[in-house]
Amino acid sequence: MTTLHRTLRRLDSWLFAALAILAFAAAGYLATRYHHVADWTHDARASLSKESRAVLARLDGPVEITSYANPQGPLRQGIASFIARYQQTKPDISLRFVDPQLDPGAMREKGITVDGELVIRYHGREQHLDDLSSEAPLTNALERLARGGDRIVAFVTGDGERRADGQANADLGTFMHQLEGRGMRAVPLNFAQVTAVPEHTDLVVLASPSAPLPPGGVQALVNYVADGGNLLWLTDPQGPQPLGNDLGLQPLADALGVTVLPGTLSDPSGSALGLHDPHMIALGDYPAQAITRGFTLTTLFPEVAALAAHPGRDWSAVPFLRSNPQTRIDTGQPDLDSQPGRALDFGFALSRLSPSPAKREQRAAVVGDGDFLSNTYLGNGGNRALGERLFDWLLGDDALVNLPPRGAPDRFLQLSQGGLNAVTFGFLAGLPLALLLVGGLVVWRRRRY
Repeated sequence: MTTLHRTLRRLDSWLFAALAILAFAAAGYLATRYHHVADWTHDARASLSKESRAVLARLDGPVEITSYANPQGPLRQGIASFIARYQQTKPDISLRFVDPQLDPGAMREKGITVDGELVIRYHGREQHLDDLSSEAPLTNALERLARGGDRIVAFVTGDGERRADGQANADLGTFMHQLEGRGMRAVPLNFAQVTAVPEHTDLVVLASPSAPLPPGGVQALVNYVADGGNLLWLTDPQGPQPLGNDLGLQPLADALGVTVLPGTLSDPSGSALGLHDPHMIALGDYPAQAITRGFTLTTLFPEVAALAAHPGRDWSAVPFLRSNPQTRIDTGQPDLDSQPGRALDFGFALSRLSPSPAKREQRAAVVGDGDFLSNTYLGNGGNRALGERLFDWLLGDDALVNLPPRGAPDRFLQLSQGGLNAVTFGFLAGLPLALLLVGGLVVWRRRRY
Protein backbone atom coordinates (compact mmCIF):
# COMPACT_ATOMS: atom_id res chain seq x y z
CA MET A 1 0.00 0.00 0.00
CA THR A 2 1.52 3.33 -1.07
CA THR A 3 1.79 6.42 1.06
CA LEU A 4 -0.94 8.06 -1.01
CA HIS A 5 -3.32 5.19 -0.34
CA ARG A 6 -2.65 5.31 3.40
CA THR A 7 -3.22 9.07 3.41
CA LEU A 8 -6.48 8.70 1.52
CA ARG A 9 -7.69 6.01 3.97
CA ARG A 10 -6.88 8.21 6.96
CA LEU A 11 -8.63 11.13 5.30
CA ASP A 12 -11.61 8.93 4.59
CA SER A 13 -11.76 7.83 8.25
CA TRP A 14 -11.55 11.42 9.51
CA LEU A 15 -14.17 12.55 7.01
CA PHE A 16 -16.52 9.76 8.10
CA ALA A 17 -16.02 10.71 11.77
CA ALA A 18 -16.68 14.38 11.00
CA LEU A 19 -19.84 13.57 9.08
CA ALA A 20 -21.06 11.27 11.91
CA ILE A 21 -20.49 14.04 14.49
CA LEU A 22 -22.28 16.51 12.23
CA ALA A 23 -25.23 14.10 11.80
CA PHE A 24 -25.55 13.58 15.56
CA ALA A 25 -25.34 17.34 16.17
CA ALA A 26 -28.06 17.96 13.56
CA ALA A 27 -30.27 15.26 15.11
CA GLY A 28 -29.81 16.80 18.56
CA TYR A 29 -30.66 20.27 17.26
CA LEU A 30 -33.78 19.04 15.49
CA ALA A 31 -34.81 17.13 18.63
CA THR A 32 -34.78 20.39 20.61
CA ARG A 33 -36.87 22.21 17.99
CA TYR A 34 -39.40 19.54 17.09
CA HIS A 35 -41.26 17.02 19.23
CA HIS A 36 -42.61 13.73 17.92
CA VAL A 37 -44.03 10.76 19.81
CA ALA A 38 -44.89 7.43 18.21
CA ASP A 39 -47.00 4.81 19.98
CA TRP A 40 -46.49 1.35 18.49
CA THR A 41 -48.52 -0.56 21.08
CA HIS A 42 -51.64 -2.41 19.96
CA ASP A 43 -54.52 0.03 19.43
CA ALA A 44 -52.20 2.80 20.74
CA ARG A 45 -53.05 1.86 24.33
CA ALA A 46 -50.08 3.84 25.69
CA SER A 47 -51.62 7.05 24.32
CA LEU A 48 -54.84 8.84 25.13
CA SER A 49 -57.95 6.96 24.13
CA LYS A 50 -60.23 8.26 21.41
CA GLU A 51 -62.78 9.05 24.10
CA SER A 52 -60.33 11.32 25.96
CA ARG A 53 -59.32 13.06 22.75
CA ALA A 54 -63.01 13.66 21.97
CA VAL A 55 -63.46 15.27 25.38
CA LEU A 56 -60.42 17.49 24.86
CA ALA A 57 -61.79 18.54 21.48
CA ARG A 58 -64.87 19.91 23.25
CA LEU A 59 -62.75 22.22 25.43
CA ASP A 60 -62.41 25.42 23.41
CA GLY A 61 -60.17 27.29 25.82
CA PRO A 62 -57.22 26.82 28.17
CA VAL A 63 -57.39 24.39 31.07
CA GLU A 64 -55.50 25.19 34.28
CA ILE A 65 -54.49 22.30 36.52
CA THR A 66 -53.05 22.93 39.98
CA SER A 67 -51.56 20.01 41.89
CA TYR A 68 -51.14 20.31 45.64
CA ALA A 69 -48.33 17.78 45.90
CA ASN A 70 -45.45 17.51 48.34
CA PRO A 71 -42.16 18.28 46.55
CA GLN A 72 -40.48 15.39 48.34
CA GLY A 73 -40.66 12.05 46.58
CA PRO A 74 -41.65 11.01 43.06
CA LEU A 75 -45.31 12.13 43.23
CA ARG A 76 -44.85 15.37 41.27
CA GLN A 77 -42.89 13.64 38.53
CA GLY A 78 -45.60 11.01 38.15
CA ILE A 79 -48.33 13.63 37.94
CA ALA A 80 -46.37 15.67 35.38
CA SER A 81 -45.82 12.58 33.21
CA PHE A 82 -49.51 11.71 33.38
CA ILE A 83 -50.69 15.22 32.46
CA ALA A 84 -48.11 15.38 29.64
CA ARG A 85 -50.17 12.82 27.70
CA TYR A 86 -53.09 15.26 27.72
CA GLN A 87 -50.85 18.22 26.90
CA GLN A 88 -49.67 16.45 23.73
CA THR A 89 -53.26 16.56 22.47
CA LYS A 90 -54.19 19.94 23.96
CA PRO A 91 -51.11 22.15 24.41
CA ASP A 92 -52.99 24.89 26.30
CA ILE A 93 -53.36 22.66 29.35
CA SER A 94 -51.13 24.19 32.03
CA LEU A 95 -49.88 22.45 35.15
CA ARG A 96 -48.42 24.04 38.25
CA PHE A 97 -47.50 22.60 41.62
CA VAL A 98 -48.17 24.05 45.08
CA ASP A 99 -46.57 22.76 48.26
CA PRO A 100 -49.51 22.02 50.61
CA GLN A 101 -47.28 22.31 53.68
CA LEU A 102 -46.59 26.02 53.14
CA ASP A 103 -50.11 27.09 54.16
CA PRO A 104 -52.13 24.27 55.80
CA GLY A 105 -54.96 26.67 56.69
CA ALA A 106 -55.44 27.67 53.06
CA MET A 107 -55.41 24.01 52.05
CA ARG A 108 -58.22 23.24 54.49
CA GLU A 109 -60.17 26.23 53.20
CA LYS A 110 -59.79 24.99 49.62
CA GLY A 111 -60.86 21.49 50.66
CA ILE A 112 -57.52 19.86 49.82
CA THR A 113 -57.34 16.63 51.78
CA VAL A 114 -55.08 14.35 49.70
CA ASP A 115 -51.44 14.80 48.81
CA GLY A 116 -51.30 15.35 45.06
CA GLU A 117 -54.94 16.43 44.73
CA LEU A 118 -55.69 18.27 41.49
CA VAL A 119 -57.89 21.31 41.01
CA ILE A 120 -58.92 21.65 37.36
CA ARG A 121 -60.28 25.02 36.18
CA TYR A 122 -62.00 25.77 32.90
CA HIS A 123 -64.13 28.81 31.99
CA GLY A 124 -64.60 29.74 35.64
CA ARG A 125 -65.66 26.24 36.66
CA GLU A 126 -63.53 23.80 38.62
CA GLN A 127 -63.34 20.14 39.55
CA HIS A 128 -61.35 18.45 42.30
CA LEU A 129 -59.63 15.15 41.57
CA ASP A 130 -57.67 12.91 43.93
CA ASP A 131 -57.43 9.77 41.77
CA LEU A 132 -54.98 9.36 38.91
CA SER A 133 -54.90 5.58 38.94
CA SER A 134 -56.10 5.52 35.34
CA GLU A 135 -57.15 7.79 32.50
CA ALA A 136 -60.87 7.59 33.30
CA PRO A 137 -61.06 9.86 36.40
CA LEU A 138 -59.31 12.83 34.76
CA THR A 139 -61.23 12.41 31.50
CA ASN A 140 -64.51 12.26 33.44
CA ALA A 141 -63.60 15.44 35.30
CA LEU A 142 -62.83 17.20 32.02
CA GLU A 143 -66.09 15.87 30.60
CA ARG A 144 -68.05 17.38 33.49
CA LEU A 145 -66.36 20.71 32.81
CA ALA A 146 -67.15 20.39 29.09
CA ARG A 147 -70.81 19.77 29.86
CA GLY A 148 -70.95 23.01 31.82
CA GLY A 149 -72.41 21.37 34.92
CA ASP A 150 -74.30 18.27 35.90
CA ARG A 151 -77.02 17.03 33.57
CA ILE A 152 -80.28 16.38 35.38
CA VAL A 153 -81.75 12.96 34.56
CA ALA A 154 -85.22 12.49 36.06
CA PHE A 155 -86.34 8.90 36.68
CA VAL A 156 -90.09 8.31 36.86
CA THR A 157 -90.86 6.54 40.17
CA GLY A 158 -93.87 5.32 42.09
CA ASP A 159 -95.22 2.80 39.56
CA GLY A 160 -92.84 -0.11 39.99
CA GLU A 161 -90.10 1.33 37.77
CA ARG A 162 -86.45 0.35 38.05
CA ARG A 163 -84.82 2.58 40.65
CA ALA A 164 -81.87 4.75 39.69
CA ASP A 165 -80.36 4.37 43.16
CA GLY A 166 -81.49 0.82 43.90
CA GLN A 167 -79.24 -2.15 44.56
CA ALA A 168 -81.78 -4.86 43.71
CA ASN A 169 -81.04 -7.11 40.76
CA ALA A 170 -83.50 -5.31 38.49
CA ASP A 171 -82.52 -1.77 39.50
CA LEU A 172 -80.08 0.56 37.72
CA GLY A 173 -78.02 1.71 40.70
CA THR A 174 -74.64 0.46 39.48
CA PHE A 175 -75.05 2.01 36.05
CA MET A 176 -76.22 5.40 37.34
CA HIS A 177 -73.42 5.50 39.91
CA GLN A 178 -70.95 5.26 37.04
CA LEU A 179 -72.77 7.96 35.08
CA GLU A 180 -72.64 10.31 38.07
CA GLY A 181 -68.86 10.35 37.68
CA ARG A 182 -69.39 11.63 34.14
CA GLY A 183 -71.56 14.59 35.09
CA MET A 184 -75.09 13.13 35.16
CA ARG A 185 -77.25 13.44 38.27
CA ALA A 186 -80.27 11.20 38.78
CA VAL A 187 -83.33 12.64 40.53
CA PRO A 188 -86.71 10.99 41.25
CA LEU A 189 -89.86 12.09 39.43
CA ASN A 190 -93.04 10.93 41.16
CA PHE A 191 -96.26 12.05 39.49
CA ALA A 192 -98.15 11.40 42.71
CA GLN A 193 -96.32 14.45 44.07
CA VAL A 194 -95.90 16.65 40.99
CA THR A 195 -98.10 17.30 37.98
CA ALA A 196 -95.43 18.19 35.43
CA VAL A 197 -91.80 17.53 34.62
CA PRO A 198 -89.70 20.18 36.40
CA GLU A 199 -87.88 22.77 34.35
CA HIS A 200 -84.16 22.36 33.68
CA THR A 201 -84.62 18.59 33.32
CA ASP A 202 -82.27 17.39 30.61
CA LEU A 203 -83.65 13.88 30.24
CA VAL A 204 -86.58 11.87 31.57
CA VAL A 205 -86.21 8.10 31.93
CA LEU A 206 -89.24 5.82 32.10
CA ALA A 207 -87.63 2.55 33.16
CA SER A 208 -89.95 -0.44 32.85
CA PRO A 209 -93.01 0.51 34.91
CA SER A 210 -94.85 -2.55 36.25
CA ALA A 211 -98.07 -0.75 37.22
CA PRO A 212 -100.26 1.69 35.27
CA LEU A 213 -99.16 5.31 35.54
CA PRO A 214 -101.79 7.78 36.74
CA PRO A 215 -103.52 9.56 33.86
CA GLY A 216 -102.02 12.83 35.00
CA GLY A 217 -98.55 11.31 34.87
CA VAL A 218 -99.01 10.02 31.34
CA GLN A 219 -100.31 13.40 30.24
CA ALA A 220 -97.34 15.11 31.91
CA LEU A 221 -94.96 12.92 29.88
CA VAL A 222 -96.89 13.65 26.68
CA ASN A 223 -96.74 17.39 27.41
CA TYR A 224 -93.03 17.13 28.18
CA VAL A 225 -92.38 15.46 24.82
CA ALA A 226 -94.61 17.96 23.02
CA ASP A 227 -92.59 20.82 24.55
CA GLY A 228 -89.29 19.41 23.25
CA GLY A 229 -88.06 17.30 26.16
CA ASN A 230 -85.69 14.36 25.70
CA LEU A 231 -87.00 10.95 26.77
CA LEU A 232 -85.73 7.40 27.24
CA TRP A 233 -88.41 4.72 27.48
CA LEU A 234 -87.26 1.25 28.57
CA THR A 235 -89.99 -1.34 28.12
CA ASP A 236 -90.36 -5.02 28.92
CA PRO A 237 -92.66 -7.74 27.55
CA GLN A 238 -95.81 -7.99 29.68
CA GLY A 239 -98.38 -10.33 28.17
CA PRO A 240 -100.25 -10.77 24.92
CA GLN A 241 -101.54 -7.18 24.72
CA PRO A 242 -99.46 -4.23 23.52
CA LEU A 243 -97.57 -2.76 26.44
CA GLY A 244 -98.92 0.74 25.90
CA ASN A 245 -102.45 -0.53 26.48
CA ASP A 246 -101.50 -2.61 29.55
CA LEU A 247 -99.99 0.33 31.43
CA GLY A 248 -102.01 3.23 30.08
CA LEU A 249 -99.05 4.47 28.04
CA GLN A 250 -100.73 4.46 24.65
CA PRO A 251 -100.87 8.29 24.49
CA LEU A 252 -97.09 8.39 24.97
CA ALA A 253 -96.59 5.70 22.32
CA ASP A 254 -98.77 7.71 19.94
CA ALA A 255 -96.80 10.89 20.64
CA LEU A 256 -93.57 9.11 19.74
CA GLY A 257 -94.97 7.12 16.83
CA VAL A 258 -93.69 3.83 18.23
CA THR A 259 -95.68 0.67 19.01
CA VAL A 260 -94.53 -1.95 21.50
CA LEU A 261 -95.57 -5.29 20.01
CA PRO A 262 -97.01 -8.00 22.26
CA GLY A 263 -94.92 -11.03 23.11
CA THR A 264 -91.26 -11.79 23.73
CA LEU A 265 -88.51 -12.27 21.18
CA SER A 266 -87.17 -15.81 20.97
CA ASP A 267 -83.90 -16.75 19.28
CA PRO A 268 -82.94 -20.44 19.27
CA SER A 269 -79.59 -19.68 17.61
CA GLY A 270 -78.31 -18.34 20.94
CA SER A 271 -77.50 -21.91 21.98
CA ALA A 272 -74.38 -21.69 19.80
CA LEU A 273 -73.15 -18.98 22.18
CA GLY A 274 -73.95 -21.02 25.27
CA LEU A 275 -77.31 -19.33 25.94
CA HIS A 276 -79.78 -21.95 27.13
CA ASP A 277 -82.75 -19.56 27.27
CA PRO A 278 -84.02 -18.68 23.78
CA HIS A 279 -85.39 -15.41 25.18
CA MET A 280 -81.80 -14.24 25.73
CA ILE A 281 -80.94 -12.11 22.69
CA ALA A 282 -77.23 -11.60 21.96
CA LEU A 283 -76.17 -8.95 19.46
CA GLY A 284 -72.80 -8.39 17.84
CA ASP A 285 -73.95 -6.44 14.80
CA TYR A 286 -75.98 -3.23 14.84
CA PRO A 287 -77.81 -1.01 12.34
CA ALA A 288 -75.98 2.16 11.37
CA GLN A 289 -76.86 4.99 13.75
CA ALA A 290 -74.88 7.53 15.78
CA ILE A 291 -75.31 5.49 18.97
CA THR A 292 -73.85 2.31 17.49
CA ARG A 293 -71.41 3.72 14.93
CA GLY A 294 -68.09 1.90 15.41
CA PHE A 295 -69.55 -0.22 18.21
CA THR A 296 -68.44 -3.86 17.95
CA LEU A 297 -68.92 -5.29 21.43
CA THR A 298 -71.44 -8.07 22.02
CA THR A 299 -74.46 -7.10 24.12
CA LEU A 300 -76.97 -9.30 25.93
CA PHE A 301 -80.69 -8.60 26.31
CA PRO A 302 -82.50 -11.02 28.66
CA GLU A 303 -86.16 -10.44 27.64
CA VAL A 304 -87.02 -8.29 24.66
CA ALA A 305 -90.20 -6.79 23.25
CA ALA A 306 -90.21 -6.03 19.54
CA LEU A 307 -91.01 -2.48 18.41
CA ALA A 308 -92.53 -0.94 15.31
CA ALA A 309 -92.23 2.68 14.17
CA HIS A 310 -94.97 4.48 12.24
CA PRO A 311 -93.72 6.41 9.17
CA GLY A 312 -95.05 9.78 8.16
CA ARG A 313 -94.69 11.53 11.52
CA ASP A 314 -92.45 14.51 12.29
CA TRP A 315 -90.09 12.21 14.13
CA SER A 316 -87.19 10.57 12.33
CA ALA A 317 -87.10 7.01 13.70
CA VAL A 318 -83.90 5.04 13.09
CA PRO A 319 -83.47 1.52 14.51
CA PHE A 320 -80.22 0.87 16.39
CA LEU A 321 -81.04 -2.56 17.90
CA ARG A 322 -82.16 -5.36 15.59
CA SER A 323 -82.38 -9.11 16.06
CA ASN A 324 -81.17 -11.67 13.54
CA PRO A 325 -83.58 -13.25 11.04
CA GLN A 326 -83.90 -16.45 13.12
CA THR A 327 -85.87 -14.71 15.88
CA ARG A 328 -89.61 -14.89 16.25
CA ILE A 329 -92.19 -13.38 18.62
CA ASP A 330 -93.41 -15.73 21.33
CA THR A 331 -96.77 -14.62 22.73
CA GLY A 332 -97.59 -17.77 24.67
CA GLN A 333 -100.38 -18.44 22.20
CA PRO A 334 -99.08 -20.57 19.29
CA ASP A 335 -101.67 -19.29 16.84
CA LEU A 336 -100.46 -15.69 17.44
CA ASP A 337 -96.72 -16.39 17.36
CA SER A 338 -94.78 -14.95 14.45
CA GLN A 339 -92.61 -17.15 12.26
CA PRO A 340 -88.84 -16.65 11.89
CA GLY A 341 -87.48 -15.29 8.65
CA ARG A 342 -87.05 -11.56 9.17
CA ALA A 343 -85.11 -9.38 11.58
CA LEU A 344 -87.09 -7.53 14.25
CA ASP A 345 -86.25 -4.09 15.63
CA PHE A 346 -86.31 -3.51 19.39
CA GLY A 347 -84.48 -0.21 19.76
CA PHE A 348 -85.39 3.06 18.02
CA ALA A 349 -83.60 6.42 18.16
CA LEU A 350 -85.98 9.29 17.41
CA SER A 351 -85.08 12.88 16.61
CA ARG A 352 -86.77 15.98 15.24
CA LEU A 353 -86.44 19.74 15.23
CA SER A 354 -87.22 20.82 18.76
CA PRO A 355 -90.53 22.64 19.36
CA SER A 356 -88.69 24.61 22.04
CA PRO A 357 -86.84 27.69 20.75
CA ALA A 358 -84.15 27.09 23.37
CA LYS A 359 -83.11 23.78 21.77
CA ARG A 360 -82.08 22.84 18.26
CA GLU A 361 -82.94 19.15 18.27
CA GLN A 362 -85.14 16.92 20.37
CA ARG A 363 -84.18 13.31 20.94
CA ALA A 364 -85.92 10.24 22.33
CA ALA A 365 -85.22 6.53 22.41
CA VAL A 366 -87.38 3.47 23.01
CA VAL A 367 -85.75 0.14 23.89
CA GLY A 368 -87.68 -3.08 24.20
CA ASP A 369 -85.67 -4.29 27.19
CA GLY A 370 -84.74 -2.68 30.49
CA ASP A 371 -82.76 -5.58 31.95
CA PHE A 372 -79.62 -4.96 29.89
CA LEU A 373 -78.73 -1.97 32.12
CA SER A 374 -79.79 -3.60 35.38
CA ASN A 375 -77.38 -4.48 38.16
CA THR A 376 -77.53 -8.14 37.16
CA TYR A 377 -76.72 -7.82 33.46
CA LEU A 378 -74.74 -4.57 33.26
CA GLY A 379 -71.40 -6.37 33.25
CA ASN A 380 -72.24 -8.60 30.30
CA GLY A 381 -70.14 -7.75 27.24
CA GLY A 382 -70.75 -4.22 26.02
CA ASN A 383 -74.00 -3.52 27.91
CA ARG A 384 -72.51 -0.71 29.99
CA ALA A 385 -70.72 0.85 27.01
CA LEU A 386 -73.92 0.78 24.94
CA GLY A 387 -75.89 2.38 27.80
CA GLU A 388 -73.35 5.19 28.12
CA ARG A 389 -73.50 5.82 24.38
CA LEU A 390 -77.28 5.92 24.56
CA PHE A 391 -77.34 8.50 27.37
CA ASP A 392 -74.66 10.65 25.73
CA TRP A 393 -76.63 10.73 22.48
CA LEU A 394 -79.89 11.59 24.22
CA LEU A 395 -78.18 14.48 26.02
CA GLY A 396 -76.81 15.83 22.74
CA ASP A 397 -73.17 15.12 23.56
CA ASP A 398 -72.37 13.47 20.25
CA ALA A 399 -68.64 14.06 20.58
CA LEU A 400 -68.66 12.31 23.95
CA VAL A 401 -70.41 9.15 22.77
CA ASN A 402 -68.23 6.46 24.33
CA LEU A 403 -66.23 4.00 22.29
CA PRO A 404 -65.79 0.37 23.38
CA PRO A 405 -63.07 -0.13 26.02
CA ARG A 406 -59.75 -0.80 24.38
CA GLY A 407 -58.07 -4.11 25.09
CA ALA A 408 -54.37 -4.81 25.24
CA PRO A 409 -53.85 -8.17 23.51
CA ASP A 410 -50.13 -7.50 23.09
CA ARG A 411 -49.59 -8.05 26.80
CA PHE A 412 -49.97 -11.80 26.38
CA LEU A 413 -48.29 -14.27 24.05
CA GLN A 414 -50.17 -17.51 23.54
CA LEU A 415 -48.08 -20.31 22.02
CA SER A 416 -48.81 -23.92 21.22
CA GLN A 417 -46.48 -26.58 22.61
CA GLY A 418 -44.76 -26.81 19.23
CA GLY A 419 -44.26 -23.06 19.09
CA LEU A 420 -42.93 -23.03 22.66
CA ASN A 421 -40.44 -25.80 21.80
CA ALA A 422 -39.30 -23.85 18.72
CA VAL A 423 -38.74 -20.68 20.75
CA THR A 424 -36.88 -22.62 23.45
CA PHE A 425 -34.60 -24.34 20.91
CA GLY A 426 -34.02 -21.06 19.10
CA PHE A 427 -32.83 -19.20 22.21
CA LEU A 428 -30.89 -22.06 23.83
CA ALA A 429 -29.28 -23.57 20.75
CA GLY A 430 -30.16 -21.79 17.51
CA LEU A 431 -29.08 -18.27 18.54
CA PRO A 432 -25.73 -19.33 20.09
CA LEU A 433 -24.93 -21.47 17.01
CA ALA A 434 -25.76 -18.56 14.72
CA LEU A 435 -23.43 -16.26 16.69
CA LEU A 436 -20.64 -18.85 16.55
CA LEU A 437 -21.07 -19.20 12.79
CA VAL A 438 -20.99 -15.44 12.26
CA GLY A 439 -17.92 -15.12 14.48
CA GLY A 440 -16.15 -17.96 12.65
CA LEU A 441 -16.96 -16.35 9.29
CA VAL A 442 -15.48 -13.02 10.44
CA VAL A 443 -12.26 -14.71 11.67
CA TRP A 444 -11.92 -16.69 8.42
CA ARG A 445 -12.32 -13.56 6.28
CA ARG A 446 -9.72 -11.65 8.33
CA ARG A 447 -7.17 -14.45 8.07
CA ARG A 448 -7.82 -14.76 4.34
CA TYR A 449 -7.14 -11.09 3.64
